[in-house]
Amino acid sequence: DPPPVQLIVQFLEQASKPSVNEQNQVQPPPDNKRNRILKLLALKVAAHLKWDLDVLEKSLSVPVLNMLLNELLCISKVPPGTKHVDVDLSSLPPTTAMAILLYNRWAIRTIVQSSFPVKQVKPGPPQLNVMNHIQQEKELTENILKVLKEQAADSILVLEGALKLNKDLYVHTIRTLDLLAMEPGMVNGETESSTAGLKISAEEIQCQVCYDLGAIYFQQGSTNAAVHEKAKEKFFKTKELIAKNGSSSLHFTIDEERLAGYCQACEVLTSSDDASQQATPYSKIHSCMKSGKYQDLVKIFLEDNLTLSLPEQFRQSVLRELFQKAQQGNDTLDEVCFKVCVCNTVCDVLQGRIIDIQFCQLFLKPSKEKIDFLLEVCSGSINLESASEELKRRMAAFLKNLCLGMEDLQFVFMISSHELFIKLLKDDERKLLIDQMRKRSPRINLCTKPVTSFYDIPASASVNIGQLEHQLILSVDPWRIRQILIELHGMTSERQFWTISNKWEVPNVYGSVILGIKDSLTRDLVYILMAKGLHCCAIKDFVHAKQLFAACLELVTEFSPKLRQVMLNEMLLLDIYTHEAGPGASGERPPSDLISRVRGYLEMRVPDIPLRQVIAEECVAFLLNWCENEYLTMQVPLPLVQTNPYVKLGQLLAATCKELPGPKESRRTAKDLWEVVVQICSVSNQHKRGNDGRVSLIKHRESTLGIMYRSELLSFIKKLREPLVLTTILSLFVKLHNVREDIVNDIAAEHISIWPSSIPNLQSVDFEAVAITVKELVSYALTINANNHFWLIIQADIYFATNQYSAALHYYLQAGAVCSDFFNKMVPPDVYTDQVIKRMIKCCSLLNCHTQVAILCQFLREVDYKTAFKALQEQNSHDAMDSYYEYIWDVTILEYLTYLHHKRGETDKRQIAIKAIGQTELNASNPEEVLQLAAQRRKKKFLQAMAKLYF
Repeated sequence: DPPPVQLIVQFLEQASKPSVNEQNQVQPPPDNKRNRILKLLALKVAAHLKWDLDVLEKSLSVPVLNMLLNELLCISKVPPGTKHVDVDLSSLPPTTAMAILLYNRWAIRTIVQSSFPVKQVKPGPPQLNVMNHIQQEKELTENILKVLKEQAADSILVLEGALKLNKDLYVHTIRTLDLLAMEPGMVNGETESSTAGLKISAEEIQCQVCYDLGAIYFQQGSTNAAVHEKAKEKFFKTKELIAKNGSSSLHFTIDEERLAGYCQACEVLTSSDDASQQATPYSKIHSCMKSGKYQDLVKIFLEDNLTLSLPEQFRQSVLRELFQKAQQGNDTLDEVCFKVCVCNTVCDVLQGRIIDIQFCQLFLKPSKEKIDFLLEVCSGSINLESASEELKRRMAAFLKNLCLGMEDLQFVFMISSHELFIKLLKDDERKLLIDQMRKRSPRINLCTKPVTSFYDIPASASVNIGQLEHQLILSVDPWRIRQILIELHGMTSERQFWTISNKWEVPNVYGSVILGIKDSLTRDLVYILMAKGLHCCAIKDFVHAKQLFAACLELVTEFSPKLRQVMLNEMLLLDIYTHEAGPGASGERPPSDLISRVRGYLEMRVPDIPLRQVIAEECVAFLLNWCENEYLTMQVPLPLVQTNPYVKLGQLLAATCKELPGPKESRRTAKDLWEVVVQICSVSNQHKRGNDGRVSLIKHRESTLGIMYRSELLSFIKKLREPLVLTTILSLFVKLHNVREDIVNDIAAEHISIWPSSIPNLQSVDFEAVAITVKELVSYALTINANNHFWLIIQADIYFATNQYSAALHYYLQAGAVCSDFFNKMVPPDVYTDQVIKRMIKCCSLLNCHTQVAILCQFLREVDYKTAFKALQEQNSHDAMDSYYEYIWDVTILEYLTYLHHKRGETDKRQIAIKAIGQTELNASNPEEVLQLAAQRRKKKFLQAMAKLYF
């Protein structure tokens, strides 16, 4: 029988199999009884395993576990399409809250796990179907990881919120899953009760969540050192909880050795420069590396050769970091690398370990200075009076073998005449060694031969292939990469060295061309140079990316016109990235040469050249961002518009932006753009939602009716920075969101009137996907310009439409603040329209801030006395009540307040209202200008007070 975890895979694979209709068209998996039973069986197996993420992660791939947890969310009644960070966990049923916790814990654990290096599995005989399956799973995993990383901040907030719950939760068992699968009328609410399912105590939840948060914070600390403090706090809290409750439970087990390692690393990384905190060698070394005091670092390693407190792995990791810094162009570190390597080697000798290959490479060309330092380290690493005979024998053998490996007798004499050598070797042994050296036949010293060509490098059989592969993975110097490959190919012809790292990836469209190169050395070199260049591009190391691409271009120019054009295309994309991240970020226009190359790429008609869609996408976004609307609308070739969806979309966007603001008869392009986007957001009948209303949080339905998928459109829009273009596309999606029949609260947007007001076939549009897209677009737009008041109003309207009234008020107030110098000037009437004010009134009313409602009623063009009086009658108000009376300028409202307090017998509050009425500037006989000035001053103070309350 298969193990339980494999049953999950089998059930979910069966449930997700696509179907084929009578016309042999592939359809999505049907939502029928069979598939629902299979998904339920998969959930039951996971429940049998008590939802142990350690067990599930070891045996299930990322896509399968993602599918399983999404099914758990659906069956736990998590509202579909809702961001977890917007949900109040304390208000949910225990099993629903636990499902959200499980999903978000898995999300950040998966992100952390993906950052660890993975040992490359040795490929077996190539099988096409197996390779296709592996490639598909790899691409799916990458897509899921991309989404998880984008949502990482939200997942962290969810888990931080979970730490504040401080109550027991329950996770689904086989029994509760059976109850959920029954007819709703037969359940009698049992699964909603607080005792349904397997109980997970608050302490267990806090312990596991703290550990997972510590791991993600520690991973983020590589780019933000301040986050290490958070990681330290979480890990030490985990230790406290383990000491209190034990390290394992029914629900989880924490690796205490790994936790101890995390805690030790956090202590080093968060230590200050105070002498009191420099007690451990770890913190001293970290401080030296951070401050660049490398001579002190060498001294620490030399001292540790006597105490041997530093582990071998730690010593090697410090040396690797120094080598990396040296390879990045810091020539002063070459000497430090040698000295640390010597300290490590002597330590290895004393502990009976094999000498590292790095020492042999660094000692290929010995010098007087190198030998002097080596002898100094040997002398300082052994105390001859207290050392055991075994240690003395190891050191003597090391010095003796060192002499035998040297060609220059002068250097041999330096070692043999040293005090340590004389004490360790007897007279007979020393004389025998010197006689052997003198009688040796003279040989050519290969070390002194200048290396004029890569092919002159001697391929020594003693060189460790693994060490060279390690250097190959770390190096970003094209010359050094070629050197290493030549050495490796000189040792073995059986290996494909482009496969040694799973991080080396080139797009599939290029891979087939590169792997078709017959010469294995050239194939490895081209593949690795391109893969490393693309990786440097991805991490924004544009300097090294340019060096690697230039070397690859020079190489392929000699034998492949096809690959030459590929490299020219990639260098164009690199130049776009470089400009956008550098001068372009500060508003400097790109050089005309770059714009010409972008146009040339779009118009290129070279046959059989493999093309990456992302380059066309970036080129069109580049032209839109730099307002090359004339070219996109008038000069771009028609065949290009017909064949490239991004060019078509760019042309329609450019033409629509050119016409703004324009007369109605000139909006044909706006209508064309509308129709294209509507088609992208439409779905066929086969893709409609099932009866239970489930939608995956990761994978949304995609239409094949439009020129591109909705996810591709969203990805393209997120490359745009030009405000007018963003405003145009945002207003289109807002209008599309508003045309649905069941919409209650419209969202306002600039230029919304240019779009059609209806859609012929409303049922075909996936309005849930449209709503999600609007949210993502406005969030992205605010990262480009957080002070755009129209975008802030859209964000506020979205929160208002989803009943998040406090957040809505925050953004309504922020929109007014950014366009009025924090309300020191008058807020423009096209920002605070009557609709916006009425929505602010409703927000305050639903938050039980009734005095604020009455004050806001004055902001309307015609004061809404009915709403104001009704609000003031409420006695259960959550705002400051009478302290707000100074912000009321409408005498009628103040008079009503006086009457109301008199009627209730509230003398103190009545006096405050009378005092407000008695201010001379509110006298009805005053000129209109004085009354307006009084109103404006009170508006300003009230809005500033509101901003301080909600910001």
